[in-house]
Amino acid sequence: MASKSRILPPGPRPLPVLGNILGIKLAEPWVTYMEWAQVHGNIIYSRLLNQEIIILNSEKLARDLLEQRSYNYSDRPQYPTIDLFGMTFHSALLAYGSTWRLHRRLLHQAFRTEAALKYRPIQLRRVHQFLLNLLEAPKEYVDHMNTLSTSIIMEVIYGYNPAPRHDPLVTVVERASATLTREHTPERTAVIGALPFLLHIPPWFPGAAFKRSALECQKLTVEMIEAPFEYTKQNISSSVLMVFMLVMLQNPDVQRKAQLEIDAVVGQGRLPDFSDRTSLPYVEAVFRETLRWHPVVPLGIPHAATNDDIFEGHFIPKGALIVPNIWAMAHNDDKYPEPYKFKPERFFALDGKLNDDTVGLVFGFGRRICVGRHIADATVWAAMVSILTVFNITKAKDDLGNDIEVTPKWTNGVTIHPIPFPCCIAPRVPGMSTVGLTEMLDS
Repeated sequence: MASKSRILPPGPRPLPVLGNILGIKLAEPWVTYMEWAQVHGNIIYSRLLNQEIIILNSEKLARDLLEQRSYNYSDRPQYPTIDLFGMTFHSALLAYGSTWRLHRRLLHQAFRTEAALKYRPIQLRRVHQFLLNLLEAPKEYVDHMNTLSTSIIMEVIYGYNPAPRHDPLVTVVERASATLTREHTPERTAVIGALPFLLHIPPWFPGAAFKRSALECQKLTVEMIEAPFEYTKQNISSSVLMVFMLVMLQNPDVQRKAQLEIDAVVGQGRLPDFSDRTSLPYVEAVFRETLRWHPVVPLGIPHAATNDDIFEGHFIPKGALIVPNIWAMAHNDDKYPEPYKFKPERFFALDGKLNDDTVGLVFGFGRRICVGRHIADATVWAAMVSILTVFNITKAKDDLGNDIEVTPKWTNGVTIHPIPFPCCIAPRVPGMSTVGLTEMLDS
């Protein structure tokens, strides 16, 4: 391309060698990128050491680039850490090419919209077991959510029937997923790519925590190489359910309104099923707002430019990371007024019906969109509506009987969710026993 066409998108001035790495909140880079957009616009050029990055803060830009020009933006960056973490088999991290297309074709056949319907009995059965687990051990709610999301995928793909609680293979998959999503961020891999000698330092060396995590991930990968890591890689379902628990705790009026809708439509003698979904619009709005309010994959997984390109007058270099800032899109105050408030009502049109916004942007864009999104969507909805039917989520009490106030703290990594917090998960029917819940599940 002619040099006069090589006008990069605007962005913060990079430092020599370091680029913009010192100006990024590494724990929350999506917040930094959103702040940059206030100064530089919705398409931003940044450099982390020697890695060029194009940040997209607008849903329209992301769709124009990653969907309309998917032929050039469906690659993945080839991180030097993929081998280090033992993830060379991982479909989501494969380079765009024949192997990835084969993976994608097979996965699409198994998980397209129509095919996903046949897995609903499995999902409901696992959700019912999840409710029993919550009733028996409510303080272990995080473990129950992880088991729910992982066990569904393992049974769907492999026919493996995990134990209701503490299944050893489920535990291995969860640990590997947590390690990878915590450590394998674009910002961290950019540093290692620019300073490859870091790959060779011993794990005991001061500051080499990433190396110790990588060795742990390698070991876990050997144990679970045949397990369905592709679909638990982001732990989307359990992360969204953690957000749901938090917002129900923080918004008791929303919780009560959703429960009243369920009681009016479904009654109190049975659990809702998928046939009830269209009859529960407020529950659907709560589901959508949970996805939007705090996206659990705030930056998605970066794409990479296959070739040089010109987009809206800006030069995008070959090999640049293309990062869709899903957080910024979900907090666009033009589309979502008061974006930091949890307001399910925003998904209703003036006629009182649900609008067309399903918050699909949280699952990514183009040919790299999350292939398991239909299963994740159904799993999360079924779990949410079932929790609302059976339980109340309220503040936990301290030893003096006072409410324990929760100030949310969040994990770091590719996938984020609230750090476990104290809460009271109690059946709406006082004194409900396992036998009573089982009878309700069987009705």
